[in-house]
Amino acid sequence: MFMFQPPAPTRFDLCFSIAGIPIRVHPLFWLMTILFGASLGSPAKVLGWIIAVFVSITIHELGHAFAMRRYGQDSQIILHLSGGLTVPESIAWGGRYASVGISANQQILISLAGPFAGFLFAAFLLIIALPLGGVILPATIFGFIPFPYVLFPWEILTSFFMSLLWVNIFWGLFNLMPVYPLDGGNILRYILIQTDPLNGLRTSLWASVITGAAMALAGLLLLQSTYMAILFGLLAFQSYQALQSGAGRY
Repeated sequence: MFMFQPPAPTRFDLCFSIAGIPIRVHPLFWLMTILFGASLGSPAKVLGWIIAVFVSITIHELGHAFAMRRYGQDSQIILHLSGGLTVPESIAWGGRYASVGISANQQILISLAGPFAGFLFAAFLLIIALPLGGVILPATIFGFIPFPYVLFPWEILTSFFMSLLWVNIFWGLFNLMPVYPLDGGNILRYILIQTDPLNGLRTSLWASVITGAAMALAGLLLLQSTYMAILFGLLAFQSYQALQSGAGRY
């Protein structure tokens, strides 16, 4: 799950459902994926990247949604400019609407379910790819394709495959960073609130500020990723604002 509130519905949204879980894709989601994949150059590779991001983030959010369902909480998934979001839905209860009470440990498992759904999908992809290793690896490493596979676009397939792995593994790891409102930030919050009810929330916010700032610097100086620097910089600033507003203070 990424930052910001879900956008309002538009008539251009793509709406469907998987296993009874409503999914809404905001048009700015496609813009985000195109901007990320533009450097790939080839239109076919960019299209593969868009599909890879769409499939991977949907799987990530389905991990959260299925975990919520396990604890009796219905939800909907929204894909938008900043990534994806799984939103709990209220249920009718005695003429009113309320959310299901979920314990701190259950919240931790729900947060873990998203990244680990992506990790499992990546492992599944690697298992499938093993029989093709004799074809894909020479094409990737040595730049040639063994006969009779010369007519198949292995370069495009390899690009698509690597895009799926990148999103599910590396984005999953980034999501586990202890930064609000990423999954890692929520996990740390619920752990610290249980171990230190008075100061756990503020400690988790300070961890979010420090980690977010460090990730922003790493993105700018080491990985030369402006997006990563801006993303984690904004998240760190949001956590600092929450501290300044008195969040977690008793």
